Amino acid sequence: MTPNVSPSAPPVILASASQSRARILKDAGVFCAAEPAYIDEGSIKESLQAEGADALAVAETLAELKAVKISRSHPQSLVIGADSILDLNGVWFDKPVDMEHAKAHLMALRGQTHSLATAVVVALGGARIWHFRDQPSLTMRNFSDAYLDQYIDSVGDAILSSVGAYHLEGLGVQLFDRIEGDFFSILGLPLLPLLGFLREHQVVLP
Repeated sequence: MTPNVSPSAPPVILASASQSRARILKDAGVFCAAEPAYIDEGSIKESLQAEGADALAVAETLAELKAVKISRSHPQSLVIGADSILDLNGVWFDKPVDMEHAKAHLMALRGQTHSLATAVVVALGGARIWHFRDQPSLTMRNFSDAYLDQYIDSVGDAILSSVGAYHLEGLGVQLFDRIEGDFFSILGLPLLPLLGFLREHQVVLP
């Protein structure tokens, strides 16, 4: 048991394969198992967008579906689900499938302001019990083609794990002129509100 965790804390599961989200929790002293929740995100996004749902609503729905799915198999655990959608003037981006796709993402985002609709949901006993939504705004600078090529060469395949093909906690910060909003929300997990919830449930000590 780590010093900042209550001995009566319920088990915690992260319903995600995201190494970034798992690392954020671990670095904050929240140790949990990770169990990916496999849902058809593409079809769900397409259906909800066709119905007129905005990016925040869709991110929240996806986060809830992930948390609830894993929670049904672990009813005594607090299950954390999270999702982020990059929205550029109404166009939603998915994670790049290869380096060529990643470069196309960055070229489309260059010189533009986009938002990251981010949601986190906690489920217990197969039902949602808490959620939080955030939508930071990020403006990329008008970087040169030479810098773009250097960035991609330096970072490599790691950029494929990010919907925007950048990691703000690393070299990707050099892509930006301005950032408005919570740093952890940009990384994919609104950490401070989540920690507040976890304190209330004795996962971490108050």
